[in-house]
Amino acid sequence: MRVVNDETVSTKWYAAGLHFECVVCGRCCAGPGEGYIWVTRPEIELIAEHLRITPEKLRSRFLRRVGMRTTIVEHSMTKDCIFLRSVGGTRQCAIYSVRPAQCRSWPFWPENLSSPEAWNRAAMRCPGVNRGRLYTCADIERIRENRSWWESPNSAADSSKR
Repeated sequence: MRVVNDETVSTKWYAAGLHFECVVCGRCCAGPGEGYIWVTRPEIELIAEHLRITPEKLRSRFLRRVGMRTTIVEHSMTKDCIFLRSVGGTRQCAIYSVRPAQCRSWPFWPENLSSPEAWNRAAMRCPGVNRGRLYTCADIERIRENRSWWESPNSAADSSKR
């Protein structure tokens, strides 16, 4: 960012926006590499409620601690998210309506937005990158900053459009 005439002007490489359309392939939730799917305490409570189990049972069956944080476990062989399920030939998220902020913000993650090359590397993994809806720079920043999505009455409707 730089200041011109007391106005903040974005100099992000994606200032003109980026195209993305979820094609429901599940690749963003799948291995082969191991990763972390970070969840917060409020998200844990919402996921447990969605699955009709206690937060304690959710923690023991589907979560693990890594340092001071909590992550959703992955299948040991495939490294796919434990909640990625095959239904009628498509891969779907079993907790989609209450998925964590990290999942909601894909593909607008800092590592994907670090450069055009990084964005295009994400496109090699995700067929929805560089196609479909144009997200403005402001849209992208709003998605990235929406860490407390459960507090916003419009967030569920907004994120379901992707």
